[in-house]
Amino acid sequence: MEVILTQRCKSLTGTIGSRFGYYIRSTKTGRFFSQRSKHNVPPDGHWRFIWTCAELTRINLHIADIKVSQTEVMTALRESGCGEYLWKLHYPSYLHATDVLNLKQELGL
Repeated sequence: MEVILTQRCKSLTGTIGSRFGYYIRSTKTGRFFSQRSKHNVPPDGHWRFIWTCAELTRINLHIADIKVSQTEVMTALRESGCGEYLWKLHYPSYLHATDVLNLKQELGL
């Protein structure tokens, strides 16, 4: 998942919560992506990390948007025990923060 920062935020790396098992890392090109931790990752940690990053776009302080592949979202939902949903028929191959928030509401998660 790519994390797109606001214009006010030049860099954002590290954890946004200790119980996700994921953190934000930077690349040499100045882009920011999620990274799975080498340590304990709870079954729902991946999905909660994606959803939390999407939720943080609402305050528009550090994160402006996210770009996450449909495959990564499906994997995260499967890992969390939510199973595979047929929602992919009406979602694009890449989801943004608003798509993730809508999906969460649609699925009642």
